[in-house]
Amino acid sequence: MTPDPATPAPDAESGAEVADDQAPLDDQALSDDDANPETNGENETSETKRRRSFWRDLSVIVIAALILTILLKAFVVQVFSIPSASMENTLLVGDRILVNKMVYRFRPIERGDIVVFSGSGSWDPPTPAPGSLFDRVWGDVTGLVGIAGPGTDYIKRVVGVPGDHVVCCNALGQVTVNGVALSEKSYLYPDAAPSQIRFNITVPPGRLWVMGDNRADSDDSRYRTGDPGGGTIPESAVVGRAFVIIWPLSRITDLPIPNTFQQAGLRAAAAAGTAQPAAVGGAAAALSAGVLVWRRRRRS
Repeated sequence: MTPDPATPAPDAESGAEVADDQAPLDDQALSDDDANPETNGENETSETKRRRSFWRDLSVIVIAALILTILLKAFVVQVFSIPSASMENTLLVGDRILVNKMVYRFRPIERGDIVVFSGSGSWDPPTPAPGSLFDRVWGDVTGLVGIAGPGTDYIKRVVGVPGDHVVCCNALGQVTVNGVALSEKSYLYPDAAPSQIRFNITVPPGRLWVMGDNRADSDDSRYRTGDPGGGTIPESAVVGRAFVIIWPLSRITDLPIPNTFQQAGLRAAAAAGTAQPAAVGGAAAALSAGVLVWRRRRRS
């Protein structure tokens, strides 16, 4: 029996017909690529340009980050890692802190500030400068994130500023500044005495008397009284003020000046101590002016 020409072909044959219909398209696509080799060349050139652009952009980002790192560390802020127990429990070993290097451009160093300072040339022998540019840049990078190795930087609390008379201790065992007793319980190591070492010093101009909060385990001004400056450090050696703990996360907090250093009597005593020479100078100036006026009148 002859098949009816209008009868649809079997499914298998239909599938074959679909495949036959698609085959020429695939062949055509292949033939188009083969017929246009310039298209492949353009694609490869475009890919090469994209790779070069990526590496160029990455290089610019790295160089800009290095420059920003150096500028931040040099002028604005730096991360320091606490290496010892001398400031416990205010600062613990391994804490990372931010140090503001700009603040003392706008205000003087104050009593109660926690400062980082360089001991090179003061408490320690001078340290040689890094020999190569790479060493300097690497030191800036590691210093910014607080992973630099141990150096000659110290961190202590300022107790006396230039002109202060700092004494240990009064009848109650307290450190006094200009005759005013400091109540230090809020920041000293728990149950620690303010000092077991007695001292009596007037802080020279341009220098600072500094002490650790863990007085029983702190290499500070009290142990340097035989050095030039009587244990004080030069203000010029101060790197900046520690103002916040940033790591670990459980210890994030700011580092304010304790209230005991805000006593009106302490500031008044300091002002009185510095006002006296000015008053004498003013009196001498007034006397000299009077003598000059008297001489001119006699000549006239």
